[in-house]
Amino acid sequence: MTRIALVIGCGGTIGGAWTIAALHHLVNQTGWDPASASILQGTSAGAEIVTMLAGGHSVADLVAMQQGNPPNPVLCSHLADCPSSLPKLPAPALPSLSALRAGGPGHSRLTGVAPRGRGDTAWLQRLADASTGGREWFERDGVRLVAYRPEDGERVAFGAPGSPAATAGQALRASWAIPGWMPPVEIDGRTYVDGGAASTASVDLVGPDDADLIYLLAPMASAAAVSGPGVGGALERFLLRKPMSTVMWREVETVRARGTEVVVITPDARDLRGLGPNFMARDKRAEAFEQSMISAADSVRRALDEGAIA
Repeated sequence: MTRIALVIGCGGTIGGAWTIAALHHLVNQTGWDPASASILQGTSAGAEIVTMLAGGHSVADLVAMQQGNPPNPVLCSHLADCPSSLPKLPAPALPSLSALRAGGPGHSRLTGVAPRGRGDTAWLQRLADASTGGREWFERDGVRLVAYRPEDGERVAFGAPGSPAATAGQALRASWAIPGWMPPVEIDGRTYVDGGAASTASVDLVGPDDADLIYLLAPMASAAAVSGPGVGGALERFLLRKPMSTVMWREVETVRARGTEVVVITPDARDLRGLGPNFMARDKRAEAFEQSMISAADSVRRALDEGAIA
């Protein structure tokens, strides 16, 4: 029996909307049910979606939530709790020399100079509490939420064998702790921030014993030269998409070299035209989702075709 993992990368509010649309098309085009995944791994907004899936919500439930018709009180509250489009003014913080020295790929070194975010993460804690039924961790096996530890440059998949102990709420808040936007999370005396600071999805943390096939959905990465329209799209590509894509494709090569098949689903130029450059734009979420429900079908189909060849 083929073991299939689902790995979802970071992406903020808008990237999360695109991901749910892409998940909808993945399910429709393959007949696969994410509830059967051997591993559910998420980073930042991806960790948020994984938390909902691990809590028993179906992809159809998440689609209904994005369409403004949440099927239950948990998703209704979560939709209403969507964070604002701009962060609160962050608190100044002294540069962290250890984070600067330990920093590796992606934007990880920036965690050493980023001010402390002041966003309220209670909405993430409420989602984790509801999704676990008040337990410390999820009832099902194979749930992993990825965060980054600036002091030593380690990416940590909470929930994986050998990972530090954490509650689901701690892990989700840590995975979503965008530097300068949300506060870092302390777990057992060590500080964690958004896993996307080092890798958009950390797909290489899924080992050959975990899965034979990985469906990777990464809204903040794309194929070479893909960018959104205009100056905003060019800046988004230069500052975020290009470095994140470079790290992701390197990790995909590593995983494929181990003998694991990876189907990489990322936004193309048509997707990005409907998403806009600000992936935290709360007021654009509904529109971005509806556009993604149209455009992401082709992105998923192309990824499945390319995955069959790779």
